[in-house]
Amino acid sequence: MMRMWTGLLLIAFASAALAHKPSDSYLMLTTNSVEANVQGQWDIALRDLDLALDLDADRDGAITWGELRAREHDLYDYAFKHLTLTAQTQSCALRAGDLLADDHSDGAYAVLRFSASCAAAVRELGVDYRLLFDLDPSHRGLLRIDVDGASRSAVLSPDRPVQQFDLAQTARWNTFVQFVGDGMHHIWIGYDHMLFLISLLLPAVLVRRERAWQPAPSMRSALLGVLAVVTAFTVSHSITLTLAALDVIGLPSRLVESGFALSVLLAALNNIWPIVSRRAWVLAFCFGLVHGFGFASVLADLGLPRGALALALAGFNIGVELGQLTVVLAVVPLIYFLRRASFYRPGILVGGSSAIALVAGMWFVGRALGLGLG
Repeated sequence: MMRMWTGLLLIAFASAALAHKPSDSYLMLTTNSVEANVQGQWDIALRDLDLALDLDADRDGAITWGELRAREHDLYDYAFKHLTLTAQTQSCALRAGDLLADDHSDGAYAVLRFSASCAAAVRELGVDYRLLFDLDPSHRGLLRIDVDGASRSAVLSPDRPVQQFDLAQTARWNTFVQFVGDGMHHIWIGYDHMLFLISLLLPAVLVRRERAWQPAPSMRSALLGVLAVVTAFTVSHSITLTLAALDVIGLPSRLVESGFALSVLLAALNNIWPIVSRRAWVLAFCFGLVHGFGFASVLADLGLPRGALALALAGFNIGVELGQLTVVLAVVPLIYFLRRASFYRPGILVGGSSAIALVAGMWFVGRALGLGLG
């Protein structure tokens, strides 16, 4: 038992150390069908640039505008070494513009404006993106291209760092498929979303009778419980994901991130001291509303127009659901097989939920107070 708890604590602290919003940058390119140049704006999180360039000169934990301006040349040099634009396969020359700073939903970003001079009018635009992949394989570049007033979007990742765009075509299907993949990616590396879902799944193979957990009598009854929980979570976060991405409603980032941690904490504690046991789908629905705001921040920060946003939103949402489905298919058969074991309730349900609660408690305190603990 001591070894089990030691392992759970190690997992808890490792997860707390890794927990953060997935690393994204926002690359926006603008051109037209007759000119041989591209205007660009690249928003990169200061925390990511600090990881690569050590911007915090005085080691006070904050990057000032002065520290950022002092490294302007290094910023552009680093960025341009990890980005290549081509027109009809011929490289375009990148030239630095104004350096600015802006706030996104997850913190401060450096805004690198630049231009690219190409040999001919840009009909086929190639983007070779390698930023931060060597330091953080989970990093993604969210790309928006505006051509003659029309927008398209794409996701640049370590497995697809080089992409070609025929600017005469809309390529809606490719955009949709890429955001499906990005939705799945964000579920798999979104530790708070994963732990919340697992907290809801752990008791799904049990039933509460006479104030005690008992094994579910059949796979059918267990799956019905899982289906209710996952459906409620899906419906609720889809509501807020859509409303927030369309800028109908919004909440401060710290409140949303703290809400994630609180939802994980309460779901885990509910497994240890059950208050909501017969209608776990209610818990999933209520807290799913909060989780939808987090998914929306990725799309909202990209600034897509309504037409392109609707397509990206649909693909991203479907990707989130597919990502959740893979978690369900991986977890439920295993815990169903173990549900009658003597160690399942004390060791996995209570022990696992205690470890999750410990992680979530650290996240909540760190996020609510801005201590950087998750």
